[in-house]
Amino acid sequence: MKKLLVLPILAVGLTLTSCEDFLTEHPTGSLTTSSPVSSAEIARAFADGAYSNITTWNNGGGGWGGNNASLLEYMTGKADGNSQTEAFKFYNLEYTSNAFYIDNWWSGMYSGIARANLAIQKIGEITTLPAVTKTNMIAEVRTMRALYYFQLVRMFGDVPKLTALVTELGNVATPRSPVKEIYDQIIIPDLLEAEKSTLPWRDAGGRISMGAIKSILADVYLTYAGFPVKAGLPAYTESAKRSKELLDNGTYTLFPEYTDMINPANRNQKEFILQVQHEKDIRNNGMTPVILPTLRGIASYSDEYGGLIPRKEFVESYEKGDKRTQEKQFYYTFYKGHPSDYPLGDPRRERLDLGGYYIYKYFDVQAVDNDAKANINFTIYRLADVMLMYAEASNRAEGKPNAQAMKALNDIRARAKLAPVTTTNVDEFEQAVWAERYFELAYEDKMWFDMVRTRKVRNDITKKWDDFVGHTTVYGKTFTANQLLLPIPLREINNNRNLVQNPGF
Repeated sequence: MKKLLVLPILAVGLTLTSCEDFLTEHPTGSLTTSSPVSSAEIARAFADGAYSNITTWNNGGGGWGGNNASLLEYMTGKADGNSQTEAFKFYNLEYTSNAFYIDNWWSGMYSGIARANLAIQKIGEITTLPAVTKTNMIAEVRTMRALYYFQLVRMFGDVPKLTALVTELGNVATPRSPVKEIYDQIIIPDLLEAEKSTLPWRDAGGRISMGAIKSILADVYLTYAGFPVKAGLPAYTESAKRSKELLDNGTYTLFPEYTDMINPANRNQKEFILQVQHEKDIRNNGMTPVILPTLRGIASYSDEYGGLIPRKEFVESYEKGDKRTQEKQFYYTFYKGHPSDYPLGDPRRERLDLGGYYIYKYFDVQAVDNDAKANINFTIYRLADVMLMYAEASNRAEGKPNAQAMKALNDIRARAKLAPVTTTNVDEFEQAVWAERYFELAYEDKMWFDMVRTRKVRNDITKKWDDFVGHTTVYGKTFTANQLLLPIPLREINNNRNLVQNPGF
């Protein structure tokens, strides 16, 4: 927590006309807690600073072939790490509070919160900024702060509550506040305040939009309805309200083809609601080499990590005929050998069988074949996710699936070339939605949070729903209540005498 005392921030993206503009830095010097905010450009720089730690979602970490995004996939028991340094600790349930991944997420989220707190204060001090502009900037920042806290409480449970700048050493040793208090006093109020803004429904450059606010609110209330808060019917109702508003607005539409999602030209378009921004010559996407087969020679990358690999049992548990499991949709099993690894005339240049399934969702063809600079974004929210949130929340709120909920679920199934779900039984429909979330949002950091909030896990072998506590993974490891929360990083425990570690660590 001591690192929160230092709050430098660069003035980035003073104008925004494209993703590249947002990523390109235009420094005006170093902005600190004592910097006067005297212009719209400086205010914009403080607001943009709140986005800095969104890169935590898919930054490298955890050793060779590691990426922060992989942590939540290892925890499900439905992913391998192959040769990734720390992977085995998580799918074997042997991780400790010293794990790099855990520390990366904690420090990344709190650094983002510190920047957001700074931005809220400094933008609020400006007197020459038009009221609407100020309101909208602060709405962006509050949304980012809520998102950082939302990630923290789902991973760690009770966490220290920091809503103002930490300027004195005595304020560093902040105790943990209950999960419900973090929701009630920070996450939900921040998002409800942001909802009052006039931000556009879509921001083509990747900043917070009204669509992002509604999506996060829908997710927050859906999670709040389940474990551990168990707010129930009122929260399901609020979740359904926000997701319905987004669906009814019509700004976002499903991509016709799954491969549209790995076309760099489609960043921040159509189905995409909120993404981590990447640009090949500024900050390219590190997930692409992570999902490549280990050192098989199919890519222009010098390192093919094999750091995140789908389990065979999970891929083969999809319904028969599901388009998402067809070659080079969500997964792939062969590719052409790269000319730098296979000589002219070698048949593997045309087709190299890889001996298993690999994730295609982060496969940038141009980067793999030519320049090793992935130019696709990493997605945090997309329309299919919100459609399934609506289907689940409205089903629970109304005691049965309504026509729009049925359509939301079945539109996603139709894209997968699957027959529609017809049941109107509340429990059966809910499980159908849960399953669709598994299959549609696989390896997008959604499944673990669904498992924790529902306390249910789909068994890939039996295709039944197991209780979380007692579920045995394909690794032969059994979840206990200790797995519901990650440990607080040991470094934080050592630095803050008021922090109490989660059970079992």
